[in-house]
Amino acid sequence: MTAAGTRGAGLIAGFVLRTSRESIPYSQEEMAEILGVSVATYQGWESGRRPIANMRSSDLLGLRRRLPALGADLDVVSLLDAAMDADRVIEVALAPPRHGVPHPLSEWVHTRDTAHMIAWAVNGSPPPVLRRRPVPARRGPVASAPRLTPDERAVFFAHLRDTAEGAACHRGEGSLLHRQALYLASYDPGADAASWTAHALHSRRGVLVGRGWTPQWAEARSIATALARLGDPQPLWDFIERSMADSDDGEVANLNYWALWLGAIQRPQANDAFMRDRAMKDWDPVTLLRGLVHGIHQAPGFVDLYAHTVWALLEKHRWLPLAAGDLLRTLTRQTTELLDDGALSERARRELSAVYYRLGEHD
Repeated sequence: MTAAGTRGAGLIAGFVLRTSRESIPYSQEEMAEILGVSVATYQGWESGRRPIANMRSSDLLGLRRRLPALGADLDVVSLLDAAMDADRVIEVALAPPRHGVPHPLSEWVHTRDTAHMIAWAVNGSPPPVLRRRPVPARRGPVASAPRLTPDERAVFFAHLRDTAEGAACHRGEGSLLHRQALYLASYDPGADAASWTAHALHSRRGVLVGRGWTPQWAEARSIATALARLGDPQPLWDFIERSMADSDDGEVANLNYWALWLGAIQRPQANDAFMRDRAMKDWDPVTLLRGLVHGIHQAPGFVDLYAHTVWALLEKHRWLPLAAGDLLRTLTRQTTELLDDGALSERARRELSAVYYRLGEHD
């Protein structure tokens, strides 16, 4: 029996469901009675043995609407879609589908929430909305995260590496699958795996040298951010300098990508074509700014990408500080703290200084 069959193909979504229930708080027995199912069925949903993604669409929709009505934490309930997406990615690795079925990483551009769900399963790091929430008291030895076992993690990352290598041979239709598999492979904490990932990423460094927009722009961005996660921020600094700064198409692509990544774009995107939308009509600038302010990542390289994106967003929408309201104080404080940090690149320091003075004009 495969690992997915043993542990359940809905592990992450089941854990999110459990966290939603505990936020009310109700017992499993109470929830089963309210939903009109047996306790065994409900327990199967939470354990992942009965993936909630396999429910009838009407039942799943009813569950998602019922949870908020019962008082469940809306931020937790909102993670259900990303959790089901992450479960699909992991399930394909642990129990490969029949031949001809598309890989889920080739079907849509995944978001930060999906990546966070996968990170939660492979290293136990909870998504940001759960990090400050108190952990409820539980009876007996109950898992604190939807963790894969060490063997499952090894299979999962081996699958990502094989998938990335195979997709690299099929440019065009395989580009989305390649870059997303390669990016997720950089989450592997193992020393040997990190070495492989770094080698694989460095072997693709040639796509990083293009200036402005190129057909490999999205792949180059994913490679640069993955290398930064592995401790090499220089490619990301270079990417900002070469492929975003002073390039209208590059700046547009970056803002559109962030809008999807942070949830400002709600509609799923089947490929990377949305990044070329110069009208940028599918997202609200205030929503994107809020996501950037609340999600800023201070690791080397990433903070420079955040800094440049905030600067570019304020340059594109000069009215934004007037509409940002409560975000202004938080962003001003963050900017001050980052400028006091000596780890910034020269460009990031210059752009954050411009952001700081722009905000000061609206105090």
